[in-house]
Amino acid sequence: MRSVHEHPVKYYLPIGSEELDMNALIGSDVRIEFSGEINCIRCGRTTNKSFSQGFCYPCFISAPETEECVLRPELCQAHDGIARDMEYAKDHCLIEQVVYLSLTSDLKVGVTRSTQVPTRWIDQGAVKAVELARTPNRFLAGQIEVSLKKHLKDKTNWRAMLKNEIPDIDLVSAKNEIAGLVPKELSVYLTANDKIWEIDFPIGESAMKISSYNFDKDPVIQATLSGIKGQYLLFEEGKVLNIRKFGGYKLAINFE
Repeated sequence: MRSVHEHPVKYYLPIGSEELDMNALIGSDVRIEFSGEINCIRCGRTTNKSFSQGFCYPCFISAPETEECVLRPELCQAHDGIARDMEYAKDHCLIEQVVYLSLTSDLKVGVTRSTQVPTRWIDQGAVKAVELARTPNRFLAGQIEVSLKKHLKDKTNWRAMLKNEIPDIDLVSAKNEIAGLVPKELSVYLTANDKIWEIDFPIGESAMKISSYNFDKDPVIQATLSGIKGQYLLFEEGKVLNIRKFGGYKLAINFE
């Protein structure tokens, strides 16, 4: 889903050449049916199984979008001229990167391209975020992130995030403390930008228990859409759908 940082966040689901206003469907009965067909989001070929949120296996092992440094930026080698696709790397790895602190299910550290601010934080369901550092490439950002992993989490507990179980933390104070943990040789990249990005999502009351829909097990969802957070559609009775997980799945959507 495409998101726009408004209050609350606006969501649009691409359908062919058009986009569906998902916020307008909150409170409506929605039926989403999986046809059984999966197409690779990169090459378009039909595949029996989706890898890494929408790729066929050949693309999964060769596409620059699924290179190892996507999840582990410290392994990026683009600055040394090594990448699956150097043209892609120039636009994604060899541009300014942001090391950030965000509140999702807890305080976490992460890396994203500067062009992905604040989209990355919206996608992960963060309610607040602040920049910690800006680096000229992905490798250096990854080095800062790795240096902080022993002190901070780098993954989100998605159930806690959806239940809004988030600690009350002063991000500026946390940033000042954590900045002192960055190795001296990397501290030159720390930023003085203390702007706190606040993100509110179109959701009602959080459910006590969360369980997820899976089109591979049940091809039909029929329920009332109660909200959206991150890339999750929230339905009545605590059922959720990670819409990004099913990239490439051919779906039919009906609503009342």
